[in-house]
Amino acid sequence: DGTAGVVVVNLSEQTLVEAEERRAEYEARRARYARQGHLPAETKDGRRLPVMGNIELPEEVVSVLAMGGDGIGLYRTEFQYLARADFPSEAELFEKYKDVVDVMAGKPVTIRTLDINGDKALADMAEQDEANPVLGLRAIRYCLHKPDVFKTQLRAILRAAYYGEVRILLPMISCLDEVLKSKQLIAEAAQCLEKEGVVHDSKVQIGVMIEVPSAALIADTLAKEVDFFSIGTNDLIQYTMAIDRGNQHVADLYKPLHPAVIRLIKEVADAARHNKIPVFMCGEMAGEPLYVPILLGLGLDELSANSQSIPMVKNAIRAIQIDEARRFVEEVLTKTTSQQIEQLIHSTYGDVLNNNKPHRWER
Repeated sequence: DGTAGVVVVNLSEQTLVEAEERRAEYEARRARYARQGHLPAETKDGRRLPVMGNIELPEEVVSVLAMGGDGIGLYRTEFQYLARADFPSEAELFEKYKDVVDVMAGKPVTIRTLDINGDKALADMAEQDEANPVLGLRAIRYCLHKPDVFKTQLRAILRAAYYGEVRILLPMISCLDEVLKSKQLIAEAAQCLEKEGVVHDSKVQIGVMIEVPSAALIADTLAKEVDFFSIGTNDLIQYTMAIDRGNQHVADLYKPLHPAVIRLIKEVADAARHNKIPVFMCGEMAGEPLYVPILLGLGLDELSANSQSIPMVKNAIRAIQIDEARRFVEEVLTKTTSQQIEQLIHSTYGDVLNNNKPHRWER
């Protein structure tokens, strides 16, 4: 049972019947949401919220559109660099990016710059033995360490931006210097394209991923230098809780509803609002309908998730009223454990969002 996170062995006949009934109900509900996927995600009090799709490969754009996605909130570009002996050329990258932009036909496409981390490695990094690669030379650190590689990608993005609405998203920002250096390289890439007479758009929006606690804590400073924030909850939770989310011994500590995580998201959203820039979320937390009341109450302006989650997230948004969600978040912030927060969500919104509490399987 993926919903409850359990594996059941030696099932009784009754348990098997219940499981089949729950699966049928789930599939019927998902099909109903999918049919409504192209309806706008508008709250009961009239606030419309874009729900975007996360993709890794250009061909996944078709699924995002089919599920009613309002754009691409996260285009992970590192997969074009993996399993090859050399770096992709500017022309190769440009063609891939332009394909996505063309298919989206005017809808926003948020391209995250190269993000290589502990579970993904480039050929030229294979021989580098880092004791803890998740905390090492990855993402924006790698790009600033390899400016030629970075500028090749930036040139390709700027060229693709000429054909649609493109945003640049910088991953794993931990300090202001990284933002300033990145913006300088973006400017240099645009200047080179201008001199060469290559069509491009130098006025793309630049955003940063908030996935490191230090970035969340200086969000007010970062907001003055960028056009938007995008919260990457996968890493933000991992770094905040000091756990390896791939380690089975501590996986149970990976809790999106931990009060520390909720408070960090609030700080980021407040800083964005104070500086009049939008704040998005592209981590897995954005794809869970049960978390939508908290995210709306905190003031998120856009959510992005895997394509299969888009219809369910849209449905959740349509079931909520913003003012009620804000009051709900005030109560959430008084809770001291993730269990208390989860119970509060279920008691307040469980029926509204058609989400049942995890099934109590027999042991």
